[in-house]
Amino acid sequence: MRNAGLGGWPARRARMSPHRTAFVSADGPLSYAAVHERTARLASRLREAGVRPGDRVAYLGPNHVAFTETMFAAHVLGAIFVPLNFRLAAPEIAYMLDDSGASVLVYAPECAERCAAATAGRPGPRTLVALESPAAGELHYETWLAGGDPTPIDTPVALDDIALILYTSGTTGRPKGAMLSHANLVWNCVNLLVGVDVTSTEVTLISAPLFHVAALNQTLLPTFLKGGTSVIMPSWDVDLCYDLIEKHGVTWMFGVTAMFAAFARSPRWPRADLSSLRTLMSGGAAIPVALIRTYQERGLTFCQGYGLTETAPGATFLEAGESVRKVGSAGVPVFFANVRVVRPDLTPVAPGEPGEVLIQGPNVTPGYWRNPEATAAALTEGGWFHSGDLATVDDEGHLYIVDRVKDMYISGGENVYPAEVESVLFEHPAVAEAAVVGVPDERWGEVGRAFVVPGAGAALTPGELQDFLLPRLARYKIPVYFDIVGALPRTGSGKICKPDLRAMPMPADPEERP
Repeated sequence: MRNAGLGGWPARRARMSPHRTAFVSADGPLSYAAVHERTARLASRLREAGVRPGDRVAYLGPNHVAFTETMFAAHVLGAIFVPLNFRLAAPEIAYMLDDSGASVLVYAPECAERCAAATAGRPGPRTLVALESPAAGELHYETWLAGGDPTPIDTPVALDDIALILYTSGTTGRPKGAMLSHANLVWNCVNLLVGVDVTSTEVTLISAPLFHVAALNQTLLPTFLKGGTSVIMPSWDVDLCYDLIEKHGVTWMFGVTAMFAAFARSPRWPRADLSSLRTLMSGGAAIPVALIRTYQERGLTFCQGYGLTETAPGATFLEAGESVRKVGSAGVPVFFANVRVVRPDLTPVAPGEPGEVLIQGPNVTPGYWRNPEATAAALTEGGWFHSGDLATVDDEGHLYIVDRVKDMYISGGENVYPAEVESVLFEHPAVAEAAVVGVPDERWGEVGRAFVVPGAGAALTPGELQDFLLPRLARYKIPVYFDIVGALPRTGSGKICKPDLRAMPMPADPEERP
């Protein structure tokens, strides 16, 4: 087989374990043999549509088996897969299609209206494939795939060839397309399998969106590589999550803070049978220690990692054996990567001193698609990637993510890290979510503004929250403004969109700072 990339995985896995279940979805189970055949048929259709090595094939829609089939089929041909955030508006989708130059777009029915608006009057993509109800001139996914040639295609693909273009959240300016090579993805899987005891009998719940690097590269691809089963949820739903864990005996799941917080606050939490779960994994942002302990008190192993889209994503990981002793830590560098925490002059920080995280290794992006300026700014001599994240390191080398560099603010000459304040706010029993930003202040330069979402049926007041924080934080860290809100704005990857919070009109003047 000349395909050294992910395009060869369905054939290799079908050769080893054809009858094992690869995917479970609302449409039923799909074996590895079936995945191989369907991928081959779809690849032949993409080739008929003119897709060649290096061309871009895009997918727009919630989690679905078609996502994985389109990805693998593109990789069979040496093409580049471009998963798009289905929550975006039409102009944002149009920008990514134009920027990537995608020649084929596969889309879900939920996205039909935005797809039409994003592609109207544009030269590309030249081939539109709808999962359901195609418009005039479009193709129906299942019908098109079924008529494809099942004869395997063996296109030469090297590990250094680009496999994915993943657009960053775009919290500042236009989103950038982070390129990940097949080697980046393979090495990330190796690093993950070193840190997590994934088995061939794994039943992995894919509940976070697959267009996000963590759901795809930290759970689905390692499970596929090991020959386990991925249970695909279209989108996050607390009750469905409980149902699928019970029905399929889920052993492993990934989530972000909001997902795990909602899961633990469900009325089903006290009585649910979670005995099948071997590993819970989180990343993407610092997880409040109080939330991690909630899971540990249920006897569940909760492992936190740290990474970015540009590092495929795993950069550090806290293995199960250290998950209690080092609770709240993002762990140590993954096996095949180097991580440094440095001052602005690039000298190493002392234990406990915040600094920027730099990552180097075979999992690090070769750069941004058609954006040499951004590539040069992010990657410095020696291949070190500047994360823009702040962390501390303890005397045993474990990292603790503090915050984004740009989220830190200075109040009265003191550095304030919003993630620390958010973590303490989360300890309040009536707080479901919290986000803190710095806002201008004539006296202090900047002060904190907290946006707090109460739990179901709970009532909160700014005074109550301020009183809660007073004995727990230094006074300069306590927000001056407290906004009680129903929800927080989010990026496509589920992270809280702090630029939107900073742009909100200021409330009435607060009372004197405590």
